[in-house]
Amino acid sequence: MSDPCLISAADLAARLDDPRLLVVDCRSELTDHGWGLRQYEAGHVPGAVHASLETALSGPRGPATGRHPLPDPEAFARTLAAWGYAPGTQVVAYDQGPGAYAARLWWLLRASGRPQVQVLDGGFAAWTKGGHPVSASSPPRTATPVSASDFAGTASVGEIEAARVRGTHVLVDARGADRYAGQNETIDPVAGHVPGALNRPFLKNLGADGLFLDAAALRAGWTALLGGTDPTRVIAMCGSGVTACHNLLALERAGLPGARLYAGSWSEWIRDPSRPVATGSAP
Repeated sequence: MSDPCLISAADLAARLDDPRLLVVDCRSELTDHGWGLRQYEAGHVPGAVHASLETALSGPRGPATGRHPLPDPEAFARTLAAWGYAPGTQVVAYDQGPGAYAARLWWLLRASGRPQVQVLDGGFAAWTKGGHPVSASSPPRTATPVSASDFAGTASVGEIEAARVRGTHVLVDARGADRYAGQNETIDPVAGHVPGALNRPFLKNLGADGLFLDAAALRAGWTALLGGTDPTRVIAMCGSGVTACHNLLALERAGLPGARLYAGSWSEWIRDPSRPVATGSAP
């Protein structure tokens, strides 16, 4: 792998016949849970399997969780087994374009000790724009044994509460500036952000062409935001722990690894009405 984070549409097209390759279609819409599967059935990268954000890349919601809890490690292992994942498998994840949902799978695999995974830069939009083939058939997969592995690199809500008070870590919110500020909130019942959290909308990691910025540009943007903060003291969050993974991928690409994921994110934070809420554009 020349780039451990991303692969271009052209490079993926050249590797489609590789038996060690597993392509995963992660297209999703937060307000229409069936949209991704319908898109997959209408046409996808040949050989790709489908991953539902709600069932494959997330666990069941509970009374105190966010909207997309991490899947149980055993359940995630069963998902990988059904896809035919094996040691040495190279995974390529894609979504409709920006990479937010594909980055969730990228993070899950790496956090569970499976680093051979890339996100298709530009997603399905870049694939079709490049004139690459599309298939509507679902490939047969031979199930494989996969052992469960816990997810490393997470931060609990308790750690967030402690870090916020003590100032030991920097929390970075990947939601758009309007939702961070408490405006135009249409998904969660409470608007605003965790007091002290910085805002880095995940779309800032992309250029006007919809592709990820290069490593130097990402590093410059993130360094300006974080100042001299060591990346290991950064915790990424968003609405439900999905688009935050996009920021974690961007940090990795920028050469600033070591940040953790607050998987519960805003939708978990607001489950307890005693937790403070800030509004406006300032942290």
